[in-house]
Amino acid sequence: MSELRKDPLYDRWVIISQERGKRPGALKMKGKSGNCPFCPGNESSTPPEITADRENGTKPNDRGWRVRVFPNKFPALMVEGDLERERTDLFDRMQGVGAHEVIVDTPEHERPLEELDEDQIKRVIRIYRERIEDLYHDVRLKYVLVFKNWGEEAGATITHSHSQLIATSIIPSNLKKLLNRSLQYYKTHRSCIFCDILKEELNSGERIVYENQYFVARTAFASAFPFEINIFPKIHNYNFITISEEETSDFANVLKVVLKKLKQVTNNPPYNYVIYTAPNLIPKDGFWQTIDKDFHWHVDLIPRLTKLAGFEWGTGFFINPVSPEEAAQYLRKVNLV
Repeated sequence: MSELRKDPLYDRWVIISQERGKRPGALKMKGKSGNCPFCPGNESSTPPEITADRENGTKPNDRGWRVRVFPNKFPALMVEGDLERERTDLFDRMQGVGAHEVIVDTPEHERPLEELDEDQIKRVIRIYRERIEDLYHDVRLKYVLVFKNWGEEAGATITHSHSQLIATSIIPSNLKKLLNRSLQYYKTHRSCIFCDILKEELNSGERIVYENQYFVARTAFASAFPFEINIFPKIHNYNFITISEEETSDFANVLKVVLKKLKQVTNNPPYNYVIYTAPNLIPKDGFWQTIDKDFHWHVDLIPRLTKLAGFEWGTGFFINPVSPEEAAQYLRKVNLV
């Protein structure tokens, strides 16, 4: 069983997961699809599926799926068990209760996400929404993070295109900072900081990468990494699970376009993206009473073009060799037609 431990100096939780350390190096598959556990025909190589988008008449854990979800074979957190929180004068710990799932984006081994058609990407997005909503029925789980690691340097161990989600029994520190900042801004300005940023970015245009009816992709004013991109819904919405079908179509479009542009400009880099949405079971008093007004779900997309070194780790500062304005200009110029 994994365990969560809190560092009293840095006020952060860490997952101690011995199961993750047992992942065999043989899972780093870079060749053809024959032995890939994520390919059709190899369903028995993974844990039993949780859900799937399937062709009519096909059976679970068999061929015929379009998007497939199953528990991670080497999970950071597991659903079974109780939290069993323990506290000493200095240290907090609790059992590693949560969930860790794999979402296989496509049956096609050689097709990265940006090369899928938009209907297939929509299927992936619907699965994201469905899994978050389902996990939020578990009152022990306070947050679900959906993320994608593409490329070995971004943390992927299998080349077949897939996403993951991890549900945690605490609200992660990164999200807490975002929630605190958006709340303080709302108290001062009575408006959403994300919406105000969008207005300014759209008025300026210099950091806009791409937009459609419902979404905007932009390089952040203070990008920590070269070609770092944020994707925001244009319509204020704090919770990803309420995404409409029309928004799902536009979200699929913006993901595909931005990833294809990034691939062309930066020569197919490894990358991570994460979806930040509202936490679970928000009481309508106290700290969370305005979250529906002050928070805005969004995506952070980070190409792995530079590495963190001693200065970054020691100070929390980041050195970005490409200005966000220059990065946006390069990306806008890419013609995908």
